[in-house]
Parts: sequence; C-alpha cells; structure tokens
Amino acid sequence: MTHQNQAVEEQFGGIPAVWLRFNQFEAAVIPSVGGNLVAYRDTEQGHRYLREPDLNNMDAFRAAPAVYGIPILSPPNRYEDGRFPWDGEIYQLPVNEPATGNHLHGFLHDVEWNVEGYGANELESYVLLSQEVKEGHPFHKYLPFTFTVTLRYALNQDGLQQQLKVRNNGTKRMPNLFAFHTAISVPFDSASQRSDYTAKITIGQRRELNERSLPTGEFQPLTPDEEKLKAEGVSPFFAAMDNHYTAVPQNGRNYMELTDHRTGQKLVYDVGTSYKHWMIWNNNMEDNFFCPEPQMNLVNAPNVKGASAEEIGLIGLEAGEIFEQTSRLYPIPAQK
Repeated sequence: MTHQNQAVEEQFGGIPAVWLRFNQFEAAVIPSVGGNLVAYRDTEQGHRYLREPDLNNMDAFRAAPAVYGIPILSPPNRYEDGRFPWDGEIYQLPVNEPATGNHLHGFLHDVEWNVEGYGANELESYVLLSQEVKEGHPFHKYLPFTFTVTLRYALNQDGLQQQLKVRNNGTKRMPNLFAFHTAISVPFDSASQRSDYTAKITIGQRRELNERSLPTGEFQPLTPDEEKLKAEGVSPFFAAMDNHYTAVPQNGRNYMELTDHRTGQKLVYDVGTSYKHWMIWNNNMEDNFFCPEPQMNLVNAPNVKGASAEEIGLIGLEAGEIFEQTSRLYPIPAQK
C-alpha cells in the first residue's frame, strides 16, 4: 500500500481540525477545543489508540473535552478550596467542582489554541500549536503569569511524538505544572475484547486521598493487582480507579505499556521523566477506555506542607527560562 505523507486542514465531526498522515498512521488535532489530539490510528491494522469523540455527538466532546484524546491540563487536577499559594502570594482559582469544593484541571484544555504551522516531508508530518498566556487570558485572570506554551505533534515511522515547551515571558518565577489526561482505547483493535488486554505502568506508591480527592500525606499499601500493574501487567479494569501514584521510572523510562494478548501487539506511552506522578482513572470501569495520566506535580501541591518542592513536583520557571519534555505513543508489532 502506498501512502501520502501530509498535514491538511479538514473536519473532525464538523469541527475544523488538522489531520496528520504518515505511512500507515493518521492523527487529528482540534485547535479550537484545547488543542486536543483526538484521534491516533493505524489505518493498516484498523487500530484506534485513543478514545475518540463521537462524530455524531460532538456536543458531548465540547462539554467534557478532558475525557477524549490527549487533553493538556494546567494547573492539573485538584486544588483545595481553589487556593493556590505561590512565592508568598495566595491566588484564588474558581471552585468548579462543587462536589468536592475544589478547583479542577486548570485553564488550557478547553480554550482555543493557535496553529503556528503544519507540514509534511519524507521524515514526518507535524503540527505546532501555541497558547500565549498574558493579560486577558483565562489562566492569567487567576494566575497572573506571562508565558507561552507550545505543543508539537508529529507522526513519523515510529508513531506519534509530542513535544511540550513552556517559556516564561514574564519577570517573576511562575508555577510550571502540567499533565495530560490521556484517554487510551481498550480494546484498540476492533476484533479484540477488553478482557484481551493488560496494562503495565511505572507506578511506585499509592497516595491516600481523602473524601475530597486530596492527598492526606499518607501512602497506602499496593494491592496484589497494583503490584502486577507495575510488574508483569494486569487488566486496567481490575477495579474502579481514580488513584494517585508516584512515578518510578524503570530502566530509565517512565511509561505505560498496553498489551493485546489476542494479537501480541503492544501500545507504549513513554511520557518522559519530568512527570513524577501518575493519575490512573478508568471511569468506574463503565466504558472502553482508561486514562494513564502523566502529571508533573502532586495533586494540591501548593497547599502541601512539609515536603520538598522537588518531591511533590512543585517546580517553577524563572524569568526567561524554558522547560521542555518529549513524550511518545507508539505501537510494537507482535513478536514472531
């Protein structure tokens, strides 16, 4: 089969998107809704690796973009009462999760992103998206820092590569807290069943969460299934999960590996070692997806006392500094 490598503006469910195609792979990004990469497929194998929005019900995607594709979160997850202490100031975020009284998921996953450019050649097909945070931006309204975030997605012979870059354009140190609420499709092969799959994730310890889904500061012992999760693998639906773990790289890599035991094929999500925490959520086991979420900081990190900033991922960027991290989502064919 011959393929045309390309990056083109087309629709996804009636919404303008940038489609990338390279060899057997294709991916779609929707700039207007969080710069979300909502589809990543192997067209030869018939694989769909991400939970995609329903083309006939895009309103559901617009209403809850964080549970499809690869949404970017900043600042990620929950903040108690919306309080966000930083360098001697206390900023107040809106309480947008009434059930817990917390702020949830920040200000980047549902705003419109700028398309800086896209293109294709014999090496890759790519798109570059940017978010300029300054006065007038929803993020800046609550956290008055000035910075640029860029997301570069590229398809090449290895699969999908993501590059996150943050530049502090302001004059004061800014919080550098990011996560991705990545929704992985299980099964990714339409001929397989959920029961054909096991996942391995480089988790360490599970943090205890209180009734508001905030860390108590204590750790909980891992269950036998969680021990399998970080070793040989286990079904990502072994229990209802909304769990918070430390990340412990194995063999120098911080990753999730999903195996289809019917075909022998694997999907690897190598996120990079800047993400020191994993959130793992499977929507109460109610659907054919789960979210292994790489997260730079501990949930509620600015309000946590007595722990080092490095340990809990409460890191910052000084004026003019740049942060960059590359992640990759790629298949491994069945070994013959």
